[in-house]
Amino acid sequence: MLAARDIMTSEAEFVGTEDSVLDAPRKMTELGVGALPICGTDNTLQGVLTDRDIVIKVLGQGRDPQQTCASDLAQGEAVTIGTDDSADEIFATMARYKVRRLPVVDGNRLIGMVALADVARALPAPQVGGLLAALSAD
Repeated sequence: MLAARDIMTSEAEFVGTEDSVLDAPRKMTELGVGALPICGTDNTLQGVLTDRDIVIKVLGQGRDPQQTCASDLAQGEAVTIGTDDSADEIFATMARYKVRRLPVVDGNRLIGMVALADVARALPAPQVGGLLAALSAD
């Protein structure tokens, strides 16, 4: 069975802890993604910043995105997957936490990212339908 290392996007881009929140949507637009890991200078994962976080927690609350650091939006420990975890484990983790993207870590260092589309390509069709249903349920 495929492991996370087989289906992830390696060398994932990230936003630095001290970068302004304004830097994140620019990078997201350039990369065509809706989320970026937040990492310290040593590639240590601090959290994940989503486009929704920016809209709800910064713009929606009237905060200045230029003056808000990405680390201000990191919420505790991020949901992650290990490099050797199977596609089934990725599926289960995404369904359990209702997330569409998972940072792939080795210890607490960011190695890559696995998105729902990556998992969809790796799993049989019935499992993909189950994952989509789990992620869409309230």
